[in-house]
Amino acid sequence: MSGIITAVVSVTAIGLLCAVMLAVASKVMAVKTDERAERIREKLPGANCGACGYPGCDGYAAALVDGNGVRTNLCIPGGDAVSREISEILGVAFEEVQEKVAVVHCCGDNTATRDRMNYEGINTCQACKLLYGGKGSCTYGCMGFGDCAAVCPEGAICIENGLARVDTRLCTGCGLCAAACPNGIITIEPDAIRQAVMCSNKEKGAVTRQQCSRGCIACKRCERECPAGAIVVTDNVAVIDYDKCTACGKCVQVCPVKCITEADFRGVNSRTA
Repeated sequence: MSGIITAVVSVTAIGLLCAVMLAVASKVMAVKTDERAERIREKLPGANCGACGYPGCDGYAAALVDGNGVRTNLCIPGGDAVSREISEILGVAFEEVQEKVAVVHCCGDNTATRDRMNYEGINTCQACKLLYGGKGSCTYGCMGFGDCAAVCPEGAICIENGLARVDTRLCTGCGLCAAACPNGIITIEPDAIRQAVMCSNKEKGAVTRQQCSRGCIACKRCERECPAGAIVVTDNVAVIDYDKCTACGKCVQVCPVKCITEADFRGVNSRTA
């Protein structure tokens, strides 16, 4: 009996000693944190998308208070509202955010393209891509399994007729969908754009026509008609330089396959600003 008591007392004493040592260590070795980082973290949307260039919202908040001149307008999902709150916390001048939205560069839905195989594997774009580049006749286009929709924190993406579509009224431009797309057909663009090339097929025109009725055939009519020289056919697909684009709409008018579209690309942050 005395042996049991001795063991219990010994274990209790060791436990108390360890507790005291941990308490002392927590005080001596504590790392001082700037309370402003916690306040900023509360203002950030918490998407942890990395659009700011830092490893999540915690990383961005920490960088802001380090005194290295990190800009307060890097949180694209948060928009001007978050940038303004961060500026107030840090006591610096407010900087507007360049709002952005996701653009799916593909218009090959079920009416424009077709399946070239009966795929029965895992229902994700990533998995389907591993099988000969995908199930569709166009291996550059949207596979329609919705990997992008699955990662969108705002529910801004849906799959209609086998094609991913973005509701810009909900899109915050976080970029998670772009990172999830195995074909890389989603880009994050300034929400001021009004024209976009909805094709990513890099095959020659004759091949593209066999794969998708709305694919870019590299005819270069858009390139020739653009008064600002903002659109150029590269690797058999038209690409718009938005730094030059004046949104005149000439490219949309002359495109014979109608793969260049004109629409309201304003995102949720721009609409509510």
